[in-house]
Amino acid sequence: MDPKTVILPVRLSSGKIIQVQVTDLHVEKGFLPETLSFEGITTAIEEISTAITESLSKAKPSKASVEFGLEVAVEAGRLTALLVKGSGTATLKITLEWGE
Repeated sequence: MDPKTVILPVRLSSGKIIQVQVTDLHVEKGFLPETLSFEGITTAIEEISTAITESLSKAKPSKASVEFGLEVAVEAGRLTALLVKGSGTATLKITLEWGE
């Protein structure tokens, strides 16, 4: 059974509050802060991007594109990023080209 999704208020680093649809990983709403921080998601994006960039710099393709999807979920009262399947069959879709 797929986990259900809920819409929760999330605070960006600028202080702006946005509504985000998140996967509910069996969290009681009474145990959540009034608004959740988006920092865990941006940190995940930065760390995934850095790891991929480091790997690509070793491979040295002349051209590269990377596509990945993140699902936003609530776990232990905080937002977390789940690497998920996108429209393709792989979680990470990486295209590398060599040549001129």
